[in-house]
Amino acid sequence: QVQLVESGGGLVQAGGSLRLSCAASGSIFRINVMGWYRQAPGKQRELVAVINSGSSTTHAESVKDRFTISRDNAKNTVFLQMNSLKPEDTAVYYCAADVRETIGSVPRRYWGQGTQVTVSS
Repeated sequence: QVQLVESGGGLVQAGGSLRLSCAASGSIFRINVMGWYRQAPGKQRELVAVINSGSSTTHAESVKDRFTISRDNAKNTVFLQMNSLKPEDTAVYYCAADVRETIGSVPRRYWGQGTQVTVSS
């Protein structure tokens, strides 16, 4: 079993910054892709950014040039630096990781519990 624990959410004014962290622990052989998703009230969960084990990244158009995803493979941790925050960035942010628990296993998707980010205008 694998656990993902997020931290760093909170309330910030428009134009401000926050840094989210997500640490994976448990039965981990290797983590392939790690990423951040978000879900605003009444909306579907959407991709924010993902990063693979080689540190190649993909960011949603809505956050490009404002958010940056990174990871520390040695600590099984992924980060999301969020700058120039806007009220429309308000959502619950979820961490996700595709984890291989043993050398022969296929990757399995795990999710964090979510952390609230609220941006006031």
